[in-house]
Amino acid sequence: MFTGIIQAQGQCQAIEKTEGGSVFSIATPDGFLDQSVVGDSICVLGTCLTATSITANSFTADASLETLACTTLGDRVVGDALNLERALTPTTALGGHMVSGHVDGVATVTELREEGDAWFLQCQVPTELARYIARKGSICIDGVSLTVNAVDAILFSVAIIPHTYKNTTIHSYRVGSRVNIEVDVIARYVERLNTFSDS
Repeated sequence: MFTGIIQAQGQCQAIEKTEGGSVFSIATPDGFLDQSVVGDSICVLGTCLTATSITANSFTADASLETLACTTLGDRVVGDALNLERALTPTTALGGHMVSGHVDGVATVTELREEGDAWFLQCQVPTELARYIARKGSICIDGVSLTVNAVDAILFSVAIIPHTYKNTTIHSYRVGSRVNIEVDVIARYVERLNTFSDS
């Protein structure tokens, strides 16, 4: 599990295609991997990946064909910036919301504009995910925990504070950018419970 509070921006160093997917080599800032070991989960652009090798300033992780098909990892190229978060521990401050790292789908940026010292970000989600998104609810975009400000059919918007804009990949977004979306896990479980109560 993760919190959606980005701890660092890494960089894609290499991508090796395999029969089962791709192996990503990711460079990290000094100290990011100090407490990490092979087998740890690391959230990369909102996607939970398992570290298969670790050096002082880099790690590798496999992404299956399923992961590449359901997220934007298949769009990544060498040199791309990547939002990173280590898995939470019992002592981790839960500053965002509970994030599983299991991406529900890909959304498209439809608007990004500056509003005072903040930014307005609007995205279009697949129709099947829209029902899980509620005003003032939580959503995870490329691993970033955000609060939904408004919802209109398949569109939702969030406000981005200067710190988040500067310290995540959101500053690189443009209209048309594809982003990983994870809806609030509570919304998924509520729907599941309602399915059984209705039957």
